Formats: sequence, C-alpha cells, structure tokens
Amino acid sequence: MLNLINGGIQHSNIFLHMPLFDEIFYEGYLEGKVRKYKAVREDQSCRFLVLNVIRKDECIIWDAVQDFLKRSVIEAAVKVRGVYVFDLLTVDIHKEINTFNLNELTTVMINHSQKCQPGQQRLVKYSSVYGLLQKMVHEDWGKISLKTSVEVFKDKPVFLDLLVKQLIKNFEFSHDPGILLLNDLSQSPLFDPQDALQQERLHKMIEAQIPKAIEFPPEVYIQDKNGVRELLSQTVI
Repeated sequence: MLNLINGGIQHSNIFLHMPLFDEIFYEGYLEGKVRKYKAVREDQSCRFLVLNVIRKDECIIWDAVQDFLKRSVIEAAVKVRGVYVFDLLTVDIHKEINTFNLNELTTVMINHSQKCQPGQQRLVKYSSVYGLLQKMVHEDWGKISLKTSVEVFKDKPVFLDLLVKQLIKNFEFSHDPGILLLNDLSQSPLFDPQDALQQERLHKMIEAQIPKAIEFPPEVYIQDKNGVRELLSQTVI
C-alpha cells in the first residue's frame, strides 16, 4: 500500500493542521462520501475519517473546478497508455477557480502515468490538488476515469451537527483510536461560533453520541478557512 507521506499529503488541506504522522495510507470510501485513511504515529495506528463538504449556494464553484479537472483528465488520457483511475482526495476549490492551469495538471498526470505499472498507485500533487492515480491495466490506448467526493450541504448552517453525526456514525464500535474531520471547503464557512443554536445543537449531539455509542472516543474536528476546532475539548488549533 502506498505511503502518502512520501508524496507530501501532510501539506494538503486535509492533514496540514493534524498531528505529524509517520505513515498515511488511503483505504477508500465508507458510507456515502466519507473517506477512510489509516495513519500511523510511533507504531500506533489511527483510523482517520474525512468528509469534504461545501455549502449549496457555492456548489456552482465546485462544479466549475470539477469541469477543469475533467478537461485535464481528458487531455491526459490522449497521451497515456492504459486504463487509469484518478481519485481526487482534496482541492482548495476557491484557490483553483482563480489559478488552475489545465496544461500543468495534464503534464503532471502524464508524467506519473509513465512511472505506473498495472496495479500501482501514485500520489499526484498539483497546486492544492491531491489525488491518487492508479493504473488498472496496460493498453495501447489511454483512458482515465475521474472520481471526486464532495458533499453538498443543502441544509441551513444551523444544522451542521447532522454532518458531524454522519461522521461519528461511521466510527461506531471502532477498536482503534480515531480522528474524524469535517473538511469545509466553502468560502463562507458553515461553522459559526456566533450562531448560538448551531453551537447548542453541536454540543448536544457530541454529548449524546460520543459516550454511548463509541468504545474509544475519537478526536472530532471541523476545519475551514478560519481554522480548525476540536469539538470534544473545544480546542482551536
């Protein structure tokens, strides 16, 4: 399995504010759009769950960035040999809407494809884009399938606790230490410390869910452009 540390994944907007790990491995999807990683620090493994989210009224920007990515993938597919999957792990949506260069990402993907054997993965990094390129089989022609995973939050921000609850549900009955990260990619963050009702709902949900349902209480973070907060301890990073 590919150790993503070697490709610089800790500089991504997922792991930048998290503890420094020795190893990070991607293990795919859980329910819905929740992604699972295995992180190791000092020989202690940790289950790391991430849900990337954007508010509904900013979805048009995410659609535009997806279109940029699709065009890069199509351009790269013309010059690769084999069948590939490019799984987007994360991207700074609002940065790339202004700075994305289609040709640069295309070139990076082509260069990585040339070093991939069937079954192998490589971590592709371009600007704020981090994704896994996997070669499925070798062919004389090229095809790259794009996978993305961003939850579009359609409710009002006051109901942010519903997203956090979704993450916690995926962690029930775990026998390993864990970190749960709600990674808000919105320009206008969903988390609002001035929204008393939102904060009350988050507090009650955490109080109700963590002690009763989980044998090993995880660290629960909400991350956005304004910083990172750990909900159990109310710590701001």
